Amino acid sequence: MIGRIFSILRFGRTSRVVAIVRLDGIIGNAGAFRAGLTDDRLGPVIDRAFRIKGLKALALVINSPGGSPVQSALIHDRIRRLSNEKNVPVLAFVEDVAASGGYWLAISADEIFVNCNSIVGSIGVIYSGFGFSRAMEKIGVERRLYTAGQKKSMLDPFSPEHSEDIKKLTIIQNEMHQNFINAVRGRRGQRLKGDNSELFSGEFWLGKQAMEYGLVDSLGELVSVLKERFGDDVKMRKVALRRSWFRRRFPMLGVSDIQLSEIGENLALNALSAIEKRSLWGKYGL
Repeated sequence: MIGRIFSILRFGRTSRVVAIVRLDGIIGNAGAFRAGLTDDRLGPVIDRAFRIKGLKALALVINSPGGSPVQSALIHDRIRRLSNEKNVPVLAFVEDVAASGGYWLAISADEIFVNCNSIVGSIGVIYSGFGFSRAMEKIGVERRLYTAGQKKSMLDPFSPEHSEDIKKLTIIQNEMHQNFINAVRGRRGQRLKGDNSELFSGEFWLGKQAMEYGLVDSLGELVSVLKERFGDDVKMRKVALRRSWFRRRFPMLGVSDIQLSEIGENLALNALSAIEKRSLWGKYGL
């Protein structure tokens, strides 16, 4: 009883709590040796953050070059739904990069803060892959492919490209791009400045210029902004994934629990995937 009274005297004058959730990495499946950001993986973390008593705001710390548009949208929608249900504002703090899907995550916040050197934007859609048909010819490998369905082998990396496949892919990309644009317009609204052809071209900018375009709100650092908004005695509570016994004992391996059973499967595809994921970071000099 005495301890409870002491706790009230010490902490009762402020119930200002801000939950901090890190969104760091590739969005979607990032390969066998590193778990990416997915709604299934992050959902329990975000839900737990919004259940904290006395919660005044959720702070997202974002460092992502993008990835899956579906997972970007799902994580964004979860944050917005809970923010509206709980009537809790969301603040985003961009570290190195919030580009493409990473920016889709950022617009789930009511306000976006960046460093002057943060990279922001890249509002577009990209499809990349590898073509092996000529390499197979050179080494004398014959591709044998049997399908039921005329378009089932569309964009097969071991077959030559077909113009009708590219046309279909372009239609899909344009629709995804429009969905992304609609999400940005819906969240940023009148704050956006500049021509649509420039804002939504896939280009990216540093913090100050992104602020001039209305893509972000202000320069700011997590702790300083939270103390200014909620007082020096604000409680900053980090909410993260609960790691399994294996991850706690062997953190250096960096392998997700589910993916442990997948090591050794599709090694060639995993290697190519790793190259693609590395290129996402490399595009922004990271």
